[in-house]
Amino acid sequence: MNVVYGVAAVVLVMLTTVLIGAFGIRLSRTTSDFYVASRTVSPLWNASAIGGEYLSAASFLGIAGLILLYGADMLWLPVGWTGGYLVLLVLVSAPLRRSGAYTLPDFAEARLESMAVRRMAGVLVVLIGWLYLMPQFQSAGLVLRAVTGAPDWAGGLVVACVVGVNVLSGGMRSITFVQAFQYWLKLTALAVPLVFLVLAWRADGAPGLSARDVATWALPLSGGREYGLYSTYSLILATFLGTMGLPHVLVRFYTNPDGRAARRTTLAVLSLLGLFYLMPALYGALGRVYLPGLRGSDMVVLTLPGRLVGGAAGDLLTALVTAGAFAAFLSTSSGLTVSVAGVIGQDILRGGVRSFRVAAVVAVAVPLVFASSARSLPVADVVGLAFAVSASSFCPLLVLGIWWRRLTPPGAMAGLVVGGGLACGAVLLTIGEGPHTGLAGALLAQPAAWSVPVAFTVMVVVSLLTRSRIPPGVARTMVRLHTPETLDLDRGDWRPRST
Repeated sequence: MNVVYGVAAVVLVMLTTVLIGAFGIRLSRTTSDFYVASRTVSPLWNASAIGGEYLSAASFLGIAGLILLYGADMLWLPVGWTGGYLVLLVLVSAPLRRSGAYTLPDFAEARLESMAVRRMAGVLVVLIGWLYLMPQFQSAGLVLRAVTGAPDWAGGLVVACVVGVNVLSGGMRSITFVQAFQYWLKLTALAVPLVFLVLAWRADGAPGLSARDVATWALPLSGGREYGLYSTYSLILATFLGTMGLPHVLVRFYTNPDGRAARRTTLAVLSLLGLFYLMPALYGALGRVYLPGLRGSDMVVLTLPGRLVGGAAGDLLTALVTAGAFAAFLSTSSGLTVSVAGVIGQDILRGGVRSFRVAAVVAVAVPLVFASSARSLPVADVVGLAFAVSASSFCPLLVLGIWWRRLTPPGAMAGLVVGGGLACGAVLLTIGEGPHTGLAGALLAQPAAWSVPVAFTVMVVVSLLTRSRIPPGVARTMVRLHTPETLDLDRGDWRPRST
């Protein structure tokens, strides 16, 4: 593609992001502004912001790349990532908002009255956030290299700097404006080129898949991958249950005015995500027809406009897709940075705006260093591992903490350590030494099918064995979580009972 167009697209997205973020600076003054935008974000605006941060590099680039490689089996990724919000709507969203907490560790302490559980939850929030940030920085490096020829580390550094400026300036209120804009930019950046790609495909005679692809690639559960049936069902479990434990997703529900608004937000998110996820599958299918041997499957979305359209129009469409890709990196990285910085600022530092800003620098710098040195994997695969860790740790904590009054601090701690530890171990082996082959490789690459049941079992069994440790204030907490807003209860922000 034309380098000038590509650079112009990247610069324009970054400048727009900074300018919109600067608008939020004028409105960000208090600690509540920085952490949860003072809980004043409307459902549609919040849903757009959730779509902006949730649709990461894995959604914008990775799904099409995995569909190009593995076919219909990978359609479970967008289905699971969208369906996870349905589980979140039914089980978690409204009670979590009623808790009045700022972060997941806040909720853990409020429900279990235990600083030990809070600290473990904080560690897992940071680990999941960093695991999710790494592929954003790596993908930014790949895209910037494809556009300008810059070294791999440059794209991640650019994204980290822009995210740092916005988060340091205005916190959650500033990021909300940025992410809402970036959702609609990403949707446009995929939809407009796709219209031209489909027209070019029809003008080319609408070529179809080969007979071999029709027999394998185009059929779900066709056995194209080793232990494909297990991997598919484990992926479904990770995506459906992992969404509720993603820190950058949950922190958004704390910004709603009340539980009713949290439910409306979730319904709007389901619609926005469903609209977006119609398109990456089409990019993957067109890539299978025109770019079956593409090296670096994550680049199929960026490569197709130049291949099918060509000329100046193809360059302009590629520049638009590049702008959407950078919007994906920026929006997701911003949300993750806010959530990780919130935990570091409250649980490690002294709290307040100054601690939040220091924590934001740490939250960005650590995964940037790891992204520059770690082995590069398909972006959707790494994000899928983050979902597996979330499903194995925070899903049991939230479901049992909200709906089972007999959960005890030792039970919660044991479940977090065992479930989160097993999933994290599988992630480290997959990223550091993988890919492994055979059954062991499938179990490590998709651990949710065994790590999630283990985490639930451990949490329940240990809680039953430690009945005497049920928190004394559990009755009051459960009333707060499940009482509708129409009843007059004190619903001020929750504050830690201990320091």
